[in-house]
Amino acid sequence: MEDSSDSSLESIGIIYNVTTQVSHAIAKQWLKWMKEEHIPEIVATGCFNHAAILRLIEVDETQGPTYAIQYHTTSKAHYNRYIEDFAEEMRKKAIARWGDQFIAFRSVLQVVN
Repeated sequence: MEDSSDSSLESIGIIYNVTTQVSHAIAKQWLKWMKEEHIPEIVATGCFNHAAILRLIEVDETQGPTYAIQYHTTSKAHYNRYIEDFAEEMRKKAIARWGDQFIAFRSVLQVVN
């Protein structure tokens, strides 16, 4: 069995995935904000190398479109630094701007190939 401790993840790619469903009322403005402000600000922390925006397909869009934002980094330590030093402030900014017009859940993925 492979070791899944933090030390074994130091040189492996890590993806911090934030899946967000946004209301139809804000969808276009939210996507523009993500591309022009929020994602660049998160990448500028130095914790991530780059990010990608993906739109989920074949899902119920009654409440609005769903996107997965994937922030890529080279180590779990960089991800941990983001969570400890920046995540709360970034979440507060999103809530201050968009209120309850979005829902999000987060997951952390390890690149295995």
